[in-house]
Amino acid sequence: MLDGVETGYEGKFDFPGRQPQVAYMLATVPRTGSSYLSHVLWQTGCLGAPLEYLNFDKDGPYFFAHDAPDQQDWLWRSVLRRRTSPNGVFGVKCFPMQLEALHQGNPALLSAIWSALLPAGRPGRIVYLSRRDRTAHAISYARATISGIWRQEQEAGARVEPEYSPDALATAAQWIDLQASGWEDMFSNLRIEPLRLWYEDVAARPDEAARSVADYLGVALDPAAVVDVPSVEKQSEAGSRAWAERHAEAKRGA
Repeated sequence: MLDGVETGYEGKFDFPGRQPQVAYMLATVPRTGSSYLSHVLWQTGCLGAPLEYLNFDKDGPYFFAHDAPDQQDWLWRSVLRRRTSPNGVFGVKCFPMQLEALHQGNPALLSAIWSALLPAGRPGRIVYLSRRDRTAHAISYARATISGIWRQEQEAGARVEPEYSPDALATAAQWIDLQASGWEDMFSNLRIEPLRLWYEDVAARPDEAARSVADYLGVALDPAAVVDVPSVEKQSEAGSRAWAERHAEAKRGA
């Protein structure tokens, strides 16, 4: 968590509290603009608050539950109630590594999660966010991995711009492909065709993205239900543009 920065996990942002009637997963991989989309959906007041409630990493929002299955179980039950919007919709954002960590460390909770998201006799609902520009995606992932800067708020202060690295770029592309393949395998195994959204479209037309998710879930958006949520600011693109230019030069010289 970031000191002095409201990320949305704070109790002040909880809904009044109820059990979900419709649940969905925002499935994605890092650096797709998923934090921005999750807040766009949350702000409607009708699409839950799909944040990373299964992120128990040591630097994650629920770091205190790392290696503590009992606390993870309690947190899941708690967010199901606190983060369900008044119309009965609950959402959770997931990366593949978070589900893999549960598979290894808390399989009972993973089973309970799938029961909530894939109820018997009802269709499973998954919104899948990815990026069309694979090079830009890999650059973003590589730079964040090297620098440790994942949010705009971390850019303040004197930080050294990460030096262009073709090896880091190639590794990032491989990680993206591996995680994306894992999602596709899961969709196939579960016989689910997710609602597919693209970062570029969400950034250009966020309201349209929210309407697409609402239509997919079969819920109505009520303008009177809109809630205040923490803003997600776009990070500086200067460093990414420099990497893109170096990458283009390298390809021309190959």
